[in-house]
Amino acid sequence: MVTSNGLLRIFWPSDVPRDKRPGTIVGWRNSELDVFVVSVLRGFEARKVENAFQVGTLFRNSPHPIGQILHLCRTSSMHVLGTINPAVPLNELNSNPIVAYTEPSAPFPRVFCPSDRAISVQIIMFERPSPRRMQYMSLDPISLVLGDKYLVDDSFYPSLDSEAMEAENTRNQRQRLINKVQLHTVVKHAPTKKETMLSIILNQVNCSWEVSRLLENNQYLLGSRQKRSLSMGERVVESATSLWEFVIALLWHALTVWLYPSLTRIFVMGLICHRLVAEVVLRVLEWRPGPEAAALKDVSATAQQVDIRLQQFCYWPIQYLTVRKRKTDWESITDRHPDYIRFYNSLWLVANDVIIGIALGSYIIDNAGWVSWHINNVLSVWTVDGLRNMILWLMDWPAGLKLNNELARFLGDLFVWVIDHWAQCVAKLRPYLPHVIYFIGFSSFAGATMPISLFSDLLSLLTVHIHCFYTASARIFHWQLTIIVSLFHLFRGKKHNVLRNRIDSCDYDLDQLLLGTILFTLLFFLLPTVLVFYITFTSARLAIISLKALLDTLLACLNHFPLFALMLRVKDSRRLPGGICFKLQDTPSFTAQLAVSDNTPPTSYIMLQSVPLSLRAMFDQYFQLGQRIRKHYLSPSVLLCLATGQFLPPIHRKSLYSLQYSMLPARRAGVLEVWAWLTEDSPLSSTTLNGKSKFPLTVGNGHRKARWTR
Repeated sequence: MVTSNGLLRIFWPSDVPRDKRPGTIVGWRNSELDVFVVSVLRGFEARKVENAFQVGTLFRNSPHPIGQILHLCRTSSMHVLGTINPAVPLNELNSNPIVAYTEPSAPFPRVFCPSDRAISVQIIMFERPSPRRMQYMSLDPISLVLGDKYLVDDSFYPSLDSEAMEAENTRNQRQRLINKVQLHTVVKHAPTKKETMLSIILNQVNCSWEVSRLLENNQYLLGSRQKRSLSMGERVVESATSLWEFVIALLWHALTVWLYPSLTRIFVMGLICHRLVAEVVLRVLEWRPGPEAAALKDVSATAQQVDIRLQQFCYWPIQYLTVRKRKTDWESITDRHPDYIRFYNSLWLVANDVIIGIALGSYIIDNAGWVSWHINNVLSVWTVDGLRNMILWLMDWPAGLKLNNELARFLGDLFVWVIDHWAQCVAKLRPYLPHVIYFIGFSSFAGATMPISLFSDLLSLLTVHIHCFYTASARIFHWQLTIIVSLFHLFRGKKHNVLRNRIDSCDYDLDQLLLGTILFTLLFFLLPTVLVFYITFTSARLAIISLKALLDTLLACLNHFPLFALMLRVKDSRRLPGGICFKLQDTPSFTAQLAVSDNTPPTSYIMLQSVPLSLRAMFDQYFQLGQRIRKHYLSPSVLLCLATGQFLPPIHRKSLYSLQYSMLPARRAGVLEVWAWLTEDSPLSSTTLNGKSKFPLTVGNGHRKARWTR
């Protein structure tokens, strides 16, 4: 296997027992100078192990076809790679296979090669990930969100607004530029065969633990001998045992063939009924009066929250079946690990939401009178009495600023008249406020997100007059400012060309200049009066938008917080791979000892480790949401809108709630599709039909039924 003038690369599990017993090294041979050690079979000769591989003895009692593992590792079979701790002298060994030595005190193995071979040895140590604990290594970071949002029709998923689409286009353009730069890099070389094999080697690393356990469990078959015939007493005991096993098998048959399918079918029918009701409600929430009109879930936070919960409930059965299918396959296949994390993260979030909601709802119901009194007091003080006093203060030279008395009195009387009528409407609804609080309290038993979303909608309804005041004052200020700018161009002998969108020269008559001077003077001196009202209502509007943004952020945390992923990050970070790294081990004393002891070649030891997923990657969706909010409210265009009196719309709910839809599929599964998933035959069942056993012949990819044979 070893050739001259080369680098021998050996992947060696660091958790292999380090003792002095002889044994056989088994694994995969990727190339002449690239081998992967799977296990070490102690106490067995290499010839006997090689014969066992040829006849398939060591792969008996395999829970699944071994061909899946071999296909995943891009190899046809396993091989005997060499021996470990041989009893014969080194000069009598064949130089082709690997000869390694281990000691309990040495952390690394020693590899022997003849001195006439001009080779170097590179031993990559790695700790085998345990598939039972769902540990694995990956080049790419694990994705905590579904990546199918832009692959289907947008009618099933809330489309993003202009800011979100602009951010997405910018990100895609930056990635395209990076790819172009990488293509034109001069120092970049073509990937070698060893570099392209890295992903395959990681698959071998992920499969090594399970294959090693299978080989160790079948070691007894290497030295098995023919079983002797049973004596009369042993036959009697075996008959009694067989009779008891027959009774147990009969009871298990009745349970699995009659009782369990009936209960399962009743449960499936209940899920389908729930799915039908949920589909009707979801269609109502998604209905749009027109192509450009907003749906109910785009206007109301409560409707949006109901839509999210119903879509989660509709996705859970399919998600559970997807996770359960991993039991029908090798545990080393890691395709369904992200689904497992997303599924249980969603369950944990809903459970925590319900627990917090029960505590919050109990408090609200027990103190409904006190809560309603405080809400009424806050609304009266801040949105009615406080706003009325502020307007009256603005009518009487606020802070010594001399305003136009007539215009201030006119605007103040108009706004006060609206506030008085609004106060009368609120007074009529005040007796129903305790009932509303009771309803919000009972809705908390569905989760803490329901009272938060209801309070967000209630805040929007009870501050409609402030929104109207802001809109009216902004329009007046914008119109007045636009007229002043146009009259200022008149003084300069200019005018605005609407068709070409530019400033052109223009000759005005004396009457036009005189009229423009009078209007400019009037509007300019009336501008401070309008400005103070505009600043007041704009500040109130921004405060309400900030409060609603805080509530929406709280909803996003309760609906999407990576709680389960954080727990795994603390408990077992190897279940959340974020990449790999190679660390060169500093072993000067050990390598010096090797050089003087045997004719060992220059050896380097490298540790292959899994890099856990970073916290930045876990909260990447939150960073994107913060960036989207910052671009919407803190951009120069928004500041220009505030300075010129243009209407400042709040961030679109589609863009704000896109974070919470990241763990839901872009296309919601239909009722018939859910029925097909729930009623397909389980490949795990081992029941019988008409007294004949049925065994799975082939299993599909999770979207088709399994084919069975008798």
